[in-house]
Amino acid sequence: SRRGGGALRPPCPAPALLCGLLAAVAAVAEGGRALPQLSDDIPFRVNWPGTELSLPTTGVLYKEDNYIIMTTVDKEKYKCLLPLIASGNEEEEKDYKGPTPGELLEPLFKQSSCSYRIESYWTYEVCHGKHIRQYHEEKETGQKINIQEYYLGNMIMKNPLSEPGVFPKHLPIPTKNIEGQMTPYYPVELGNGTPCSLRQNRPRSSTVMYICHPEAKHEILSVAEVTTCEYEVVILTPLLCSHPKYRFRASPVNDIFCQSLPGSPLKPHNLEQLEKQQEMLKMPFRRVKEEEMPSTKEEKFSSIHKPVAVGSHQLLTVGTTHISKLTDEQLIKEFLSGSYCFHGGVGWWKYEFCYGKYVHQYHEDKESGKTSVVVGTWSKEEHIEWSRKNAARTFYLREDGTQTVRMVSHFYGNGDVCDLTDKPRQVTVKLKCKESDSPHAVTIYMLEPHSCQYILGVESPVICKILDTADEYGLLSVPS
Repeated sequence: SRRGGGALRPPCPAPALLCGLLAAVAAVAEGGRALPQLSDDIPFRVNWPGTELSLPTTGVLYKEDNYIIMTTVDKEKYKCLLPLIASGNEEEEKDYKGPTPGELLEPLFKQSSCSYRIESYWTYEVCHGKHIRQYHEEKETGQKINIQEYYLGNMIMKNPLSEPGVFPKHLPIPTKNIEGQMTPYYPVELGNGTPCSLRQNRPRSSTVMYICHPEAKHEILSVAEVTTCEYEVVILTPLLCSHPKYRFRASPVNDIFCQSLPGSPLKPHNLEQLEKQQEMLKMPFRRVKEEEMPSTKEEKFSSIHKPVAVGSHQLLTVGTTHISKLTDEQLIKEFLSGSYCFHGGVGWWKYEFCYGKYVHQYHEDKESGKTSVVVGTWSKEEHIEWSRKNAARTFYLREDGTQTVRMVSHFYGNGDVCDLTDKPRQVTVKLKCKESDSPHAVTIYMLEPHSCQYILGVESPVICKILDTADEYGLLSVPS
């Protein structure tokens, strides 16, 4: 299948057979043996060991009678040994006597902090425990800034965090499916937003879903309009991670071993054909040798943050990493020279942004190495031409009447040709100041509002130090 305007998605190891396995196990197997029901929320991998089968001695357990006989459409027969799935976290959850999720989130609400997310047109502002605002700024003649804004919800009634009964203990903890990973969340309801003309001027409302991510800085993972003028906002926060019921659990891939029965090939014929087709699909993409690609720190907890659909946008990934401990002056010089690159994104695709050089999208695989797609390359002339028709700088008006640069936008064109449009990929990079407890943190957002036309949002405290050097074309320089 395809994702992100021609980006390859991780191939399913055996789509039809695996779906058949899950469906069959839900029923009673041959001979009336009752098998445990498998959930499609848990990742599985089908292995074809041939005649020699050596089961793992550690990890997931297997029993000889925990199998099912599967028959393909070509009448090929396989005996598939299934893993025994167990949770193992019930005792920890039962013995938990710590703070409630509301109490864990209380510091975030008391700080009066806000989180932001840039989209192609709108910027979203979540001021925790107060409001959610959707706005767009345009500079008019005379340096006046025109703001178009809507409040998607305001905190009404009493603060829910002070009310232990707001989320009754006897109710199951709600979960949200993020690319197949069922993730527990803590909901906070906000109402009384800007009246919605499409719903008889009823006020807009939102549900803010807080989910655990140990390395997050309260980023907005997604904003979606689930029904007219009703929204869901997902926030990544480390504050919930000390609660066992909200803690993210990495789901190991569970192996299913399928051995062919007499008269059947070691692996189904149709599966062999499918794997060959998938290899052919990879051919248009550029291969990068191991030594040519800068090493990146492996992201933990990445399986819950694969790209997700948000509103009308086809692709969004969010990743926060900590960049080197160079001094600010060294880092700024190396960043602006393109010799120090920012890396971000989690899930299947990750991103590399080298200022004044390129934006790459890449995937690392232990077996097949690294696959890289050039999203855009830098040309000063092309950017200047682009900036004559688009706002290269966005300004913020201070209370004293002076203005400062809030964000700069740069155009990177001439990327790899997109197989959906037959045109080169291109990306608009939006560099925005973002204060953080860590002075050397960078958050990267990737959006795809149109096929193979991307927006890369890059936010960091490092950028705060250089935004005011932007010239009329948004080009930055080392502060004097």
